[in-house]
Amino acid sequence: MDFEVLKKLIQLVKDEDISGVAVEEKGVKYEVRREKGGHVVSAPAPHAASTPAPVTQNPASPKEDEGLTAITSPMVGTFYRSPSPEAPPFVNAGDDVEPGKVVCIIEAMKLFNEIESEVRGKIVKVLVENGKPVEFGQKLFLVKK
Repeated sequence: MDFEVLKKLIQLVKDEDISGVAVEEKGVKYEVRREKGGHVVSAPAPHAASTPAPVTQNPASPKEDEGLTAITSPMVGTFYRSPSPEAPPFVNAGDDVEPGKVVCIIEAMKLFNEIESEVRGKIVKVLVENGKPVEFGQKLFLVKK
């Protein structure tokens, strides 16, 4: 993945105030889109030539995941549970969430992206430690609908 191309695409989406752009270069397709709330999200498109490494951090047994929905990372970056080191976490296990509620921040290339829940339910488990790196598609939280 060429981070310079990704940076330029993110800047283009912001500068031109467009909803998104997709570009293919050297066999890798990049997609940058603006989500509701104005946040810019970037990631290699699902059918990119290079695929992310499998995630092995905090594996859950199949029975543990049964009946639960995962909130996943839309990008590669650093996971933060709160907006600042002194602030309380956005959510904890046992908290109720609904679509649009910010659950964490992922820092990618010096950009802090608020990650919102897309499901309604109760946070059952936080799967990532604060300040740890996350991969695209990695499970961050488990939610019981």
